[in-house]
Amino acid sequence: MDKFEDIKKILLSAFGEEIILGEDLNCTPKAILIKAHKIDVVCQELFQNKETYFDSLSCLTGIDNGLEKGTMEVVYNLYSIPFEVSLMLKVETDRMKPEIPSVASIWKTANWHEREAYDLLGIHFIGHPDLRRILMPADWEGHPLQKDYEEPLEYRGMETIRREDD
Repeated sequence: MDKFEDIKKILLSAFGEEIILGEDLNCTPKAILIKAHKIDVVCQELFQNKETYFDSLSCLTGIDNGLEKGTMEVVYNLYSIPFEVSLMLKVETDRMKPEIPSVASIWKTANWHEREAYDLLGIHFIGHPDLRRILMPADWEGHPLQKDYEEPLEYRGMETIRREDD
């Protein structure tokens, strides 16, 4: 029995066909593409369902797809310790207003992962309990992993970029 297909059937049964936008079978683990505004309820189902019990969010990664495509992605790597099953979920959001529901209430590890994606890419996680910078100083301007980010020459009077004439 294919666990990936079983998981898709569980999600289709719980939410209907409109929740799944597609799949990516060329990655490891296989990925299900989910509507961004429903990621929290999908994750809650995968966590609570006795047949899946994804009790671990191993990683959450943000990706800037650039101005041309106009989107950002968030990739969720889930793991079920008792079933020894991995699953990837992917969502896309508008790059100009990147907003996705938080999953920090489901997995505590999401708290810092979401803060990192917010800090470095500017993705807002709606409902996050403490969405503030985690790696950059609180007063830093911009998000360093955005493809069009330009690093300032100075920060608080200190050079951030070595000038070519030095």
